Amino acid sequence: MNRLLRAIDLPPLWLAHFAAAGWGVAQIVPVALPGGGLVGRALVGVGLALMATAAAQMVARHTTFIPRRDPAALVTGGVFALSRNPIYLADALVLSGLLILWQGVLALPLVPAFMALITRRFILGEEARIAAHFGADYAAYCSRTRRWL
Repeated sequence: MNRLLRAIDLPPLWLAHFAAAGWGVAQIVPVALPGGGLVGRALVGVGLALMATAAAQMVARHTTFIPRRDPAALVTGGVFALSRNPIYLADALVLSGLLILWQGVLALPLVPAFMALITRRFILGEEARIAAHFGADYAAYCSRTRRWL
């Protein structure tokens, strides 16, 4: 059972949970932003594009984008020059966009909560694994590139 729970403990599932909670808040207390439809769609679109770009860069370098797997390469260029975690940043953008699109402005505090959970459940362990594999190169990358943005 523990192995099964670990296998499904993935960021997209957490994103879905947070999005569902935000949707629920929006159903109970809808609060719209002026231009929220456009802003929401733009954030979702940028998030999806960032996610696809980051995943493609990782695939091109023959390394994994699946959490808790050992990396085969240190990717530091492209979107990884903007953020050490562009896929998680993309998740936060998608969540923000959905909440705004759904008129769930009161649920926007879920975004930093999502980011904190992702940091604790995934990023810290990934950083330790990458540091163990790439040592000084990863330390230099961390010194010039922020975790989120």
